[in-house]
Amino acid sequence: MGPSTPGVEVITGSMFSGKTDELIRRLRRARIARQEVQVFKPSLDTRYAVGKVMSHAGSEFEATPVERAAMITALLHSQATVVAIDEAQFLDDGLVAVVEGLAQRGLRVIVAGLDLDFRGEPFGPMPRLMAQAEQVDKLHAICMVCGEPASRTQRLINGHPARYDDPVVVVGASELYEARCRRHHEVPKD
Repeated sequence: MGPSTPGVEVITGSMFSGKTDELIRRLRRARIARQEVQVFKPSLDTRYAVGKVMSHAGSEFEATPVERAAMITALLHSQATVVAIDEAQFLDDGLVAVVEGLAQRGLRVIVAGLDLDFRGEPFGPMPRLMAQAEQVDKLHAICMVCGEPASRTQRLINGHPARYDDPVVVVGASELYEARCRRHHEVPKD
């Protein structure tokens, strides 16, 4: 899709796969093409700065934090032609209808987020967004065990794999995450 083509683009993959960097790259290109860009992110994403999306590599772009997907429509500027949503897996399922509505209005919507949670299961609204998108790019990180392409996010607590029944979203906890391939991704269920 070009810098002004209406529709939905999804950028997905594990943690450390470069999703936010790719989102920011597309937003910079849209700005060069003189498109009006507006970026949103879940308010619980406080990794770096409240009013920005930032990649692990340090790239950044101004963003409006929202608690619920419906706030995106309410806060959207009338001149916006490109709408981006980072860390979309943390927003409610209403995001699917919001994104569809924006695309139906002729906007280009770029959504970035984890497709799988630490258990290796579909995460939040991402599966439905991927199914409805015109374009889906699944990025891979590097497995921290073997160096092969990684599609999973491993949660470690005190150096050990998190258990299956641990909460999916833990805000402000001190766990560590690693990218892992399918073979080295561990989720004990006992």
